[in-house]
Amino acid sequence: MMAPRLDNEFAREMEGFYVPWTGAKVPEPRLLRFNRALADELGLPSGFENREDAARLLAGMDSLEGTTPLAMVYAGHQFGQFSPQLGDGRALLIGETIDRDGRRRDLHLKGSGPTPFSRRGDGKAVLGPVLREYLIGEAMHALGIPTTRALAVVTTGETIYRDALLPGAVLTRVAASHLRVGTFEFFAACGDHARLKKLADYALRRHYPALATRDDRYLALLAAVVERQASLVAQWMLVGFVHGVMNTDNMTISGETIDYGPCAFMDRYNPETVFSSIDRQGRYAYGNQPRIAVWNLARFAESLLPLIAPDDPAKAVAPATELLDQFRSQYQRFWLAGMRAKLGLAREDEKDGALAGDMLAIMAQAGTDYTGFFRSLAGAVTGGGEAAIAALGGHGEARAWLLRWRERIAAESSAPGEIPARMNRINPLYIPRNHLVEAALDDAYSGNMETFDALLTALQSPFEARPGMEALTAPAPESCGPYRTFCGT
Repeated sequence: MMAPRLDNEFAREMEGFYVPWTGAKVPEPRLLRFNRALADELGLPSGFENREDAARLLAGMDSLEGTTPLAMVYAGHQFGQFSPQLGDGRALLIGETIDRDGRRRDLHLKGSGPTPFSRRGDGKAVLGPVLREYLIGEAMHALGIPTTRALAVVTTGETIYRDALLPGAVLTRVAASHLRVGTFEFFAACGDHARLKKLADYALRRHYPALATRDDRYLALLAAVVERQASLVAQWMLVGFVHGVMNTDNMTISGETIDYGPCAFMDRYNPETVFSSIDRQGRYAYGNQPRIAVWNLARFAESLLPLIAPDDPAKAVAPATELLDQFRSQYQRFWLAGMRAKLGLAREDEKDGALAGDMLAIMAQAGTDYTGFFRSLAGAVTGGGEAAIAALGGHGEARAWLLRWRERIAAESSAPGEIPARMNRINPLYIPRNHLVEAALDDAYSGNMETFDALLTALQSPFEARPGMEALTAPAPESCGPYRTFCGT
């Protein structure tokens, strides 16, 4: 069977931005799951997963001929504090492939063992967090949100100590690239403006080629990244996704969601929702995500100042600040367009922002199930609306809001019968609800992958109702209590 043909562009062109490295030897690598649909999209050969050495390759023990596995260097602000050197402490870029649409995609291992950037860590990953990233990345992709994706899960035959002894695993993930805000921060902090320029030029060629020859290309790069992040975070907010660890080393230049550590989807609507066990101050709470995105982008802008105005970086502050100030209006534009779609509204009205804002205020007061509400609202277009009213608390304020919404729907040019179908094409029925994810991971630890596979199947078609999967649409029972997530390191 043919081996995949991987390119090595980053290793070839970006010397000084990484350390060549190989994965740790593991006792018993076994391919647990392989995403054949993604492999086809990437142009990987049919049957690759059946090769005898596939598990060894995807564990990082072996490398394909002609490739240079490497650990990338970067810095980052973690919970607001600057760490001048982070880097791939448990990850390796094993190469790139050109997918069937002509896009360059990274193949990257997570949990492949210690590297020079491990900072006394073991460089390993355990099965639960690896499977969580597989589930949530695939769910985000099916929801149409830019994201890294999981290609494979390999168990290693090791026992890894975290809060308990757990089975080791390695994730193969795919990304447009692994260039981060923190990558720029590293070279800016070093004062290495030559490499900073080389990095920016590479990012432009790879992600924004139309801007690469402009005289103001570094300012244009900032503008493009600001807009992509405004769009991305708006999409997170629209589906109730909480990233959990929005450090600058976890913000990509490409505008993809990356590093699914202590992430989760919100059940009850509450802007203060925090799941991460290490976010004790709520810095990365659901409602703070747009503000933190601007903060991170400001660090990116600071890194680019010497390129925007090489003779006097201070002159770059004003135009860079002007672009950062545009984030709020861009985010609001993306978010409101998405919220209109969730509410079944195809045309714009100046009162739509107030309609949505009042709805969210009622939802917060009632503790409404965020995802389920919009599906019940679709049933209220032509029906009685009692389910939607009940979801909003069942009081007069809820009924008054529903009346306002119906009046707004009546002003649409669409026939009423078309609107519920349109809403159900944009509002998911299935999300990775926290209690379902935990049940799938618990069963996987016991050697039973059926729960994981059933949940994954639903998440890959999140808008389509499936007989027998009704339980997957219900919020967590009260007995589940406060939910906490962990990063897996």
